[in-house]
Amino acid sequence: MTIAWILGRGGLFGSALHRALALEGTRLFVPDEKLCWHEDQRLEAQLACAVRAFSAQARGAGHWEIYWAAGIGTMSSPPEALAPETRALSLLLRCIESDGILASMDGSLALASSAGAIYAGSVDDIITEDSPPSPTTAYATEKLRQEDLVRAFTERNDKVSALLARLSTLYGSGQAATKPQGLLTHIARSMLRNKPVQIFVPYDTIRDYLAVDDAAPAMISALRASSGEQSRVLAKIIASETPTTIAEILAIFKRLTRNPPRIIRSNNRLSAAYAHRIQFRSIITPDLASTARRRLPVGIAQLLLAERVAFGRGAGRD
Repeated sequence: MTIAWILGRGGLFGSALHRALALEGTRLFVPDEKLCWHEDQRLEAQLACAVRAFSAQARGAGHWEIYWAAGIGTMSSPPEALAPETRALSLLLRCIESDGILASMDGSLALASSAGAIYAGSVDDIITEDSPPSPTTAYATEKLRQEDLVRAFTERNDKVSALLARLSTLYGSGQAATKPQGLLTHIARSMLRNKPVQIFVPYDTIRDYLAVDDAAPAMISALRASSGEQSRVLAKIIASETPTTIAEILAIFKRLTRNPPRIIRSNNRLSAAYAHRIQFRSIITPDLASTARRRLPVGIAQLLLAERVAFGRGAGRD
């Protein structure tokens, strides 16, 4: 039996992981106390306590899994805002390592990162796991530091395997309104409120959009595949592998709503940091790439419906 712990369970991707794991019957661990990410001293005590509780529940299981889907930063975050997240991950790894029960068991650790951020400066026409990381922001640099922490942890603990999941642009309902990210959600919410849509990149900008409820089971499958790898650390791109322009996205919204979005084109300080064209293809465990992915028009229709329901209930109204 496997017991799993998702850090960041309340976020867009963490909640999708929770749904996917619950659906397949995996036993889920939830700490008694909500973690206080912005209070270092309190967070340290909370993580230590949570690891002890997780260890106690894992004692009767044959395998443990930990999914790091937590994130307090965005592409625009300065280095000082991102460092606490890395310190929290480092603390978690130390707590696991010092726990006798977890250290003696077979375990798996998954870290979610942004492929678009990590490869933002890549010159490859099609980006694969052979493409070298090319960060252009503090956010991406910090994510690479976190990957190094996981690699070092796995090297020291021979009963643990790890997945470094580099995810393409995720979308889905429930995205936090307080985070300046999520183009598809931004368009849907703006149209529902009859507001203009701000676009900071050219219409021919190419991205790879992946529904969060497709990304979650793909990450779970990839993590479990990593345990069979000789290196025990698997860095894998998880993407729809279908490139789409901003113009195509706007056309889909127009077709679904029968109402063209009102667009305001402008630049911000991050406009130059975003690559004009990003296309992904995974060459690591490529059989996992064949997992069903919903087509973008279907995903956008589902997003619009969910946002319309939330708006009708008063969620996020001005």
